[in-house]
Amino acid sequence: MSQSYQDLLSHLKEMEADIQKFYDKGQAAAGTRIRKGLSELKKKAQDMRNEVQDLKVERKG
Repeated sequence: MSQSYQDLLSHLKEMEADIQKFYDKGQAAAGTRIRKGLSELKKKAQDMRNEVQDLKVERKG
């Protein structure tokens, strides 16, 4: 598996505690951290998307 994929999984695991705090305990500050984490996750996902596209082009050529 690619390092990008491992980074995505790792990042989601790191967010798990804040997700539980927000949804189960109602901690508003955890919601802020979740939103920040999701923004970072979006960037990581976009990087992986670009990597996949580059590999597809490379394999064709």
